[in-house]
Amino acid sequence: MENFIVSARKYRPVTFDSVVGQHAITSTLQNAIRNNTLAQAFLFCGPRGVGKTTCARIMAKTINCLHPTDDMEACNECESCVSFNNNASFNIFELDAASNSGVDDIRALIDQVRIPPQIGKYKVYIIDEVHMLSGAAFNAFLKTLEEPPAYAKFILATTEKHKILPTILSRCQIFDFKRITVEDITNHLKKIAAKEGVTAEEEALNIIAQKADGALRDALSIFDQMVSFSGNNITYQDVITNLNVLDYEYYFRMVENILANDINSMLLLLNDVINKGFDPQNFIQGMASHMRNLLLGKDARVIDLMEVSSQLKARYAKQAESCNTAFLLHALDIANECDINFRNANNKRLHLEIALLKMVEMPAYVQQQPIQQPVASRRENVVPTGNVIQNNPVNPVSNPVNLVNPVQNKQENPVQRVRRPGTISILDSEPKKTVSDAPVEVKNNPFTEAMLVEAWKKFVESHKNTSPNFVAGIGKYQPTLKNNDEINYQVDNMLVVNDMNNMALLKTHLANELGNNQFKLVHHVVEKPVDEIAYTDRSRFEKMAESNPNVLTLKKGLGLEIDI
Repeated sequence: MENFIVSARKYRPVTFDSVVGQHAITSTLQNAIRNNTLAQAFLFCGPRGVGKTTCARIMAKTINCLHPTDDMEACNECESCVSFNNNASFNIFELDAASNSGVDDIRALIDQVRIPPQIGKYKVYIIDEVHMLSGAAFNAFLKTLEEPPAYAKFILATTEKHKILPTILSRCQIFDFKRITVEDITNHLKKIAAKEGVTAEEEALNIIAQKADGALRDALSIFDQMVSFSGNNITYQDVITNLNVLDYEYYFRMVENILANDINSMLLLLNDVINKGFDPQNFIQGMASHMRNLLLGKDARVIDLMEVSSQLKARYAKQAESCNTAFLLHALDIANECDINFRNANNKRLHLEIALLKMVEMPAYVQQQPIQQPVASRRENVVPTGNVIQNNPVNPVSNPVNLVNPVQNKQENPVQRVRRPGTISILDSEPKKTVSDAPVEVKNNPFTEAMLVEAWKKFVESHKNTSPNFVAGIGKYQPTLKNNDEINYQVDNMLVVNDMNNMALLKTHLANELGNNQFKLVHHVVEKPVDEIAYTDRSRFEKMAESNPNVLTLKKGLGLEIDI
């Protein structure tokens, strides 16, 4: 039975041109070989599976090739290349620093450096996982690394550059390998599948590439795993089943339910996801990625930023047409907040369901655009002038609105809520009437500070039983009028200012009493004096003497001293 060779070894690049996703580095190395400007030491650093050790081997083979090509690739025919291909080269040494990290191992390597090459021009030392060397080994290596013989070249490879001594870094040319893109990995897997006679759907290969997280070696290992699972026909469904990946279809259906205000279908779909064993936090992370892709799909200039197949890009662009940009931004914010607070939630499923319910109401919410801004625009200090909900839940159309006659607006542009039969909407339940539920007519009658104080006292008197804490906070100090439209008031507790319901009632009361709703409420926090606490005998005596001077007279008369 023939021995099986994994794809990561079988299709390991043997030339610079076959290295995937590192063109900038390979072209730099080829130019250095062509111009004979090779440094004495190189440091290849980057994440796993991106080609560091592979490029080191290709470089070592190429610089010792007796007949390199015009593109500075090894000929694979000379004595040096043949011995390298047979793992019998005496000029190229590989050292695994993970298992040879001591100072004695480095001293043995230094002794070998003194012997010149027998075939070829260079002796090349490849030290993999160089960050595993001990401090003493690094120090023993410094002098040789800085001033090696002309025929010696060192290529160091590591995934953790920050663990290497700065004195080592300063003696090397540093090449930072990047993660391989999903597109490059997918194209490479297509070539390998064709060579192996494997039929693979593009979507399936794209999922494998995403799962590999930029590491080509991981992608090839997953590819072998899928061939073992599916045979010579790799399908998208087989990949998501074997790798336990959540199907894109769930996210598309979830967005459709959200846009349709279909809460029941949304909750049933979420229940299906959880029953299949998927982590709820992974789902909300995937939902955020889906919303991001929809946002990118609204503009053809950035649609290529999606790391998905061309078919999925077209599908994202189609669904993005049904989504308002404001809705996508709010949904992204909700998903991000849910992900951040997920770990601290006691009921994680409910935490996720609440986030989705917020998204359900978002298509209607994002249509509430303020029609006209009053003179003062600070949300905290201005009486609301009302918002108008447009008919179209996806693409709002700006209609002229009459602020003076809100009844006329209602007749010309009635609010309609369309939902599927059998669904429940949070908006269906009639909310409590508040000040901001209806448009408010603009009133700008002048008023004096005396009128303001009188209206303020009326509010305190009328609400002392229903909101005792609130009126106690605002009733300690009288308000003052500044610039005819700025009402300044003092509080000694920010909880009073943050009581939004009572603050709204106060604004409404003042607007009705004064005939003006264009004023600003500006609060000022009054710091409470901190009483000094007497801890020592002397301080307690001084406190007693302040309240009763006779105590000091008694002390002097009896000739007493304080025992400190």
